[in-house]
Amino acid sequence: MSLAVQRTDSTRARQLVSAAVPPLVLGLVFLAAWQLWVEVYDVKPFIIPKPTAIWQSLVDNSDLVWKASWVTGVNAFVGLVCGAVLGFGLAVVTNRFRIVSELIDPLAVTVAAVPAVVIVGVLNNMYALDSQIGRRIMVSIAVFFIVFVQVAKGLRQNDPTQMELMRSYAATPRQTLRKVRLPNALPFFFTAIGTAAPIAVIIALVSEYFGGTQDGLGSKISGTLNGSNKALGFAYVVGGSIVGLLFFAGSALLEYVVVPWRRRRRSR
Repeated sequence: MSLAVQRTDSTRARQLVSAAVPPLVLGLVFLAAWQLWVEVYDVKPFIIPKPTAIWQSLVDNSDLVWKASWVTGVNAFVGLVCGAVLGFGLAVVTNRFRIVSELIDPLAVTVAAVPAVVIVGVLNNMYALDSQIGRRIMVSIAVFFIVFVQVAKGLRQNDPTQMELMRSYAATPRQTLRKVRLPNALPFFFTAIGTAAPIAVIIALVSEYFGGTQDGLGSKISGTLNGSNKALGFAYVVGGSIVGLLFFAGSALLEYVVVPWRRRRRSR
């Protein structure tokens, strides 16, 4: 038994290393090439700064980057949670009631076709200049469509054997939903969350370009990159990248805990 556990742990460690090492090596090679290119061609810092200068600016201005990252991160998190809950709930309702599906599906497609720039501009004008509500609603809308489509797909794609078994037990639609459809839809839900998590950060960041308070990463990046302090601007970009990675890692960890049967399938 202990030998089998050791082999499993060793396999997981090798899988983790094989997944982490290639992107890390590629990133280091890219940064080294960037540094070398700037030094060899004597590129001015107000055009493209060195990676070392960006790192130094990040260290020197860590409090500013942290505050801006916190604002954008909170907006992205609130929008992610609201959009995920709404998308999951409406997907379940549309699967359960055909008339709701006929009403919601065309509306969802119509709203999704509207450019995000238009929506966020309207939302920012609806609320006070110091309000973050418009940005959070924009994130919620973007996340909603991703979750809604994936969960609706998961609710439809069920094992025919399981569905036949539920019919043989004379199960009600509610029982079938609880015992078969929802468990089958959970992997689709977390796939959607994994996709939507970094997108939520991007939408929150982009929404800050179109009015509202100037305390988030989007406005800070725009202001600094348009000036001469490019290193600080790239430091804010690094802050946004870190927030996006944290969101993605958090979604992966949540899936690991909540959907253990999918983890067991992957380890086979």
